[in-house]
Amino acid sequence: QVQLVESGGGLVQPGGSLRLSCAASGSIFSGYTMGWYRQTPGAQRELVATIAPGGTTNYGNSAKGRFSISRDNAKNTVHLQMNSLEPEDTAVYYCRYSPWGGHVPSWGQGTQVTVSS
Repeated sequence: QVQLVESGGGLVQPGGSLRLSCAASGSIFSGYTMGWYRQTPGAQRELVATIAPGGTTNYGNSAKGRFSISRDNAKNTVHLQMNSLEPEDTAVYYCRYSPWGGHVPSWGQGTQVTVSS
């Protein structure tokens, strides 16, 4: 079992920035991808960004050029720096731990991000 604890969500004005963090604990495999996804009411959960242990990143279209994902392997944490936020970025953001080798992934409880003036 892996537990994920997210932090850093909140209310921000358009054009502002937020930094989300996610800490993993428990039975963590040596090889895993960490990522952020987001979801709005009535919509499917969508990819924001993922990062592999070596630092290879993958971004969803909405995040390219504005968001940056990073990880600290020693601390089993992942961060999402979000800049130039827009009202369309308002969503619940979820952290995901995806171990390699077909093992079951884990999700965090979600953190609300609201972009509004």
